[in-house]
Amino acid sequence: MAALRRWLFAGLLVLAPLGITLWVLQWIIGTLDQTLLILPGAWQPDRLLGFRLPGLGVLLALAILLVVGAITSNFVGRKLVSWSDAILHRIPVVRSIYSSVKQVSDTLFSPSGNAFRTAVLIEWPRPGMWTIALVTGAPGGDVVNHLPEDFVSVYVPTTPNPTGGYFVMLRRSDCIELKMSVDEALRYVISMGVVVPSAPAVPAVPAVPAAPIAPAVNAR
Repeated sequence: MAALRRWLFAGLLVLAPLGITLWVLQWIIGTLDQTLLILPGAWQPDRLLGFRLPGLGVLLALAILLVVGAITSNFVGRKLVSWSDAILHRIPVVRSIYSSVKQVSDTLFSPSGNAFRTAVLIEWPRPGMWTIALVTGAPGGDVVNHLPEDFVSVYVPTTPNPTGGYFVMLRRSDCIELKMSVDEALRYVISMGVVVPSAPAVPAVPAVPAAPIAPAVNAR
């Protein structure tokens, strides 16, 4: 029975990550395949090929991203984007949703942004208890007028679902910057502390050469 239990757990350790990975990939590919619905009925790959080929929606989504990125990278494309933004900001209900989503996306995906670039160690939810958080920026607006010291905005992810968490503002002096990437910090949180990031390499201290020993002088 001990051997059977050992084999069972060994099989779970091998198949569980593989099964979850395949399930996530299937969900992503199935979601992106929905982009094929924008094509006319006569151009649907199912009708042209006579059978369904998963993954064609991924290629179509990548092609759309590349085309949109190429168009918006020139002067005319930027003008079109600014005009569409102005139109969307005039629609009452769409205005609030679009502006909020655009601000978040610009902050997260901007190459010059600092959101989710640093992992820190903070005391949460009370002194004496520590957790990992991600720096999202600095407080702004009227909030700055009520904070007497230097504060930072951080996001505290939860375990095992990091998409649900807490947004808090802490003193910069209360945050300990960690020498680990954001990916390593998220894996550490999602795994409930099981997947421990590798410790940063400690630079070797150069050896101090020993002082030469003076030869003994025989007293006469």
